[in-house]
Amino acid sequence: MVAIASGAEDSLLHVRRAQALLGPDVWSRIIEVENDSLRSPYPARLHALVFELADVLWFYSDVDGTQSFSLHRGRLAQEKADFAPLLRDIEPGFTRWRVIENGPLLEEAGGGGEMLPNGCFIESVAALRRLVEQGATVSSPGLLSYYAKSSQRPQGHTVLTYLVPGRVMVVDPLRPDTPLGFPATLARDPKRLARAIQGPEIDRARVLPLELPGRTAARTFAAARAADRGEVSLE
Repeated sequence: MVAIASGAEDSLLHVRRAQALLGPDVWSRIIEVENDSLRSPYPARLHALVFELADVLWFYSDVDGTQSFSLHRGRLAQEKADFAPLLRDIEPGFTRWRVIENGPLLEEAGGGGEMLPNGCFIESVAALRRLVEQGATVSSPGLLSYYAKSSQRPQGHTVLTYLVPGRVMVVDPLRPDTPLGFPATLARDPKRLARAIQGPEIDRARVLPLELPGRTAARTFAAARAADRGEVSLE
């Protein structure tokens, strides 16, 4: 029981950090979930963050990172009102859950500056927010997720990409202070860009377009639901 309680407390700290990284302008809810499944990658009790991005709901846990949560396009209000069917789609054992009331928003530096566990997706969103706050010129931002060949489960990672004149810039949350620049033509081919970043072992790649503050997000439901579940971060 002590180990279970400790793990649940850690997961709550991690999702609060994730919520802080996304910022107060992103709709999000922290939930506590009970898992009845005996054979599951998830513990018996965990905390998760449900948040809205690009007109889609997403689900973050420190177990396996961020995955798309929405089941239907254009039903955000209904899905926000009842997470039960969405949770069962991720794990049939997720039969009980409750929303945790928001406490004071943690500082991004919480956790001693360590990277959020399996948090490359959220860290990349936070990197865009910081760039905008700093007044950087950013065009066509997106999240590039890429997956390496593996004898077991695919190994995945997500980075922020955006355009500047003549270049596509990449901010990797593993090296946030060292942005990489590549020819702008690579922005049209996610796999080529991912291989330029990571190497020839990359097997698949996709981009989720993001919106800048004050701009209308493009519908990205198909891209969101195309993301394979069970992919492990390279972190």
